[in-house]
Amino acid sequence: MVQKKKSGIWNLIDKIEGDKVIWMIVFLLIMISVLAISSSTSLLAANTRTTRVEIIKTQTLVVMAGLAVIFICYYIKSLKFFLHCSKLGFAVSALLLGLLTMHVDLPFIKAQNINHAWRTLSVFGFQVHVFEIVKIAMVMYLSWAVWAYNRDQNPRKGKDERYFGLARWMETRLHMSFMAKPIAKRIFYFYLPIAITCVGVQQGSNSSLMIIGPIMVATLLLGGMSLKKMFAAVLVLLVMVAGTFGLYKISDGKLFGRIETGISRVTNKLDENSLAQAKDKTEYYEILDEIRQPFGAKVAIKEGGFWGKGPGGSTQKYTVSVMFGDYMYSFLLEEYGLWGGILVIILYVSLLARGSMIARMCGDNDFAKSAVGGLTLLITAQAFLHMFINVGIGPLTGQTLPLISHGTSSFLMFSLAFGIILSISRIAKKEMEKEEAAAVPIYQHPEDEVHSSLTELDQMEDSIDNYSEDK
Repeated sequence: MVQKKKSGIWNLIDKIEGDKVIWMIVFLLIMISVLAISSSTSLLAANTRTTRVEIIKTQTLVVMAGLAVIFICYYIKSLKFFLHCSKLGFAVSALLLGLLTMHVDLPFIKAQNINHAWRTLSVFGFQVHVFEIVKIAMVMYLSWAVWAYNRDQNPRKGKDERYFGLARWMETRLHMSFMAKPIAKRIFYFYLPIAITCVGVQQGSNSSLMIIGPIMVATLLLGGMSLKKMFAAVLVLLVMVAGTFGLYKISDGKLFGRIETGISRVTNKLDENSLAQAKDKTEYYEILDEIRQPFGAKVAIKEGGFWGKGPGGSTQKYTVSVMFGDYMYSFLLEEYGLWGGILVIILYVSLLARGSMIARMCGDNDFAKSAVGGLTLLITAQAFLHMFINVGIGPLTGQTLPLISHGTSSFLMFSLAFGIILSISRIAKKEMEKEEAAAVPIYQHPEDEVHSSLTELDQMEDSIDNYSEDK
């Protein structure tokens, strides 16, 4: 019987390759983002002297650009392209962090100090959030580094030579024999890039360091690095933390000044009773500014209840200045209630489950496995950190809710992450199909053996019938 060919939207859905669950998660997160931002940006419109209609138009353009990024990555059919690009991830990160650290001020590119922190660059008038780029770039770089390190240990006679980086060039072309040692390669490929990135990120954001540091280590572990080898990296990071804290103390806060901000957020015990203890109006308003946003977020969660106030019903969006960014989850709970919050949690948990499944599909490909696992962990870890802070677990970090919160750099970079995951899932699925098609069954009955088995079965049935008749 000839199967009737599907038409219309079902035919379009069938043609979509890659993991369809990830596609569904992407579209649902984007739909939630559009609804939430169209309703939560009242204060943003007032502060920027624009209208919510203009903000919605801008967000629509950002969403379209994000979808374009996803589809461009999705249509890349070879891991070789990602390998070539990923080995530049650390160089890009180091350059951007260096420009921030030097507070560069050129006609076309300027470092920007926002809320007493150097986090963004203005490039030809466009604001670029450096740490959002560094997150993705370092996961991809370390995925390549794991692949390169493992290939160094088991070379394939130059087949992969063009994908290696500076370490192999130093070893083969400059005849630096010490680079042939595994420990030297680990230092060059892993430990130094991680250490330099952590120092650069800490200069502008302790909260971003809380995400980037552990994710970098986790990416290496997912790529097959042993805990024993990673212990050295963790030890180096701990020594660096102690060293930077010592320099902060010795310089009386002039060096690594962001440490003071981190300490104040962890140890800050301000509450509504602190207002009554204020010595003057200046201190009163300083305390009020400190507690307004976290308390407003808690009020939003309480008022939302189970069913929520419905779209447009939020009142805390008029008092919490960054409700559309740092407190997006609180806003969702206020307008859509507990059921809306649970839906968002389910989406990110589903992403984690599907990402782990895709990583397993990648088999022995260290690069693909590390990239999918690292990017999936990055997205879900930031999402849950955002949720924890919104409900009052832990100090304020300022991390957005991936693919939902307002923010151009964040949205585009997480779109890139989703695009890479979808592309690798597509490639992995095709490779598995090829292997299954080429595989020879473990045991296959010859035709005469099948007939023999059927004859024996008939004889057994006849003997049972005869025995029953005799009885």
